[in-house]
Amino acid sequence: MPRPVVVSAYPLSPAFANWDPAVEADVLHGLAGLPGVTALEVPWIDGIHPHDSAWFLANAPDVALAVTPLPFVMRRLATPGYGIASPDGDGRRAAIADLRRVAADVTQITERSAAHVAVVELHTAPRGEADADALARSLAELGEFDWSGARLMIEHCDAYVPGQTPEKGFLSLPDEISAIRASGADVGLWMNWGRSAIELRDPDAVAAQIAAAADSGLLDALVLSGASDRESPYGGPWIDAHHPFASLDPEAESLLTDDRVHAAVRAADDAAWLGLKVSRHPGVTIAAEVLRVAERHLQVLAAAAP
Repeated sequence: MPRPVVVSAYPLSPAFANWDPAVEADVLHGLAGLPGVTALEVPWIDGIHPHDSAWFLANAPDVALAVTPLPFVMRRLATPGYGIASPDGDGRRAAIADLRRVAADVTQITERSAAHVAVVELHTAPRGEADADALARSLAELGEFDWSGARLMIEHCDAYVPGQTPEKGFLSLPDEISAIRASGADVGLWMNWGRSAIELRDPDAVAAQIAAAADSGLLDALVLSGASDRESPYGGPWIDAHHPFASLDPEAESLLTDDRVHAAVRAADDAAWLGLKVSRHPGVTIAAEVLRVAERHLQVLAAAAP
């Protein structure tokens, strides 16, 4: 039986930055209707929807959701010590309080929309000073919240590496694994190819990091997202811009070749979820074109995970 596939909706949607409810509806429902897609990743940015939460509740497709607060967490990094892995008590409590609001909104989505939340992603901020013991304490607390049936997963982002400019600079994968085990909470791991590449600065080393997550027994999801070591229409080198697969847009200068997609999927072993998180080209502004971008990527992913 094919594994469930999650597609991240917001890097693909032209309406994410420039609000257009008609386009957003076409993108969300169109993505949910693509063959094999069973879930959409959507952001939590201080609320259910970055533009109109009431609209989202009324118009969300009948699909599972993975809710990511990462865009909100990145804004909150301006507050010193903020994050669930913070050794600073005030910063850790502030992050826990924000996730309590996420849990309340998960309940709203479940009760008031056609969608339901299957996954809530967690992120091990702060940058450069995250602590595994603090994370374990937070996970134990978060495990007691009512998540309306959603599964908690730590999304591994690029870890802080001394002497290297980080995109996120959060906790290392071994520290995240040890914190999950120490917490006693039922929490899994969500790996993202591009974010690992940004950390490791070596696209051929990413599969080994994915395999380490799989070997821990905690890997629940592998999401394929590209990265680049040079300038392109998608942005500069080593930024978290969700570059497309190299074979599908050579202009992107993406390091995520089809061979590396296959290697990553093999490394993930029997992870329950596979996923796709790629950006549309800046020139793509029509929902039908967005859906074609997603469809072509899903075909490559399906070939890697028949």
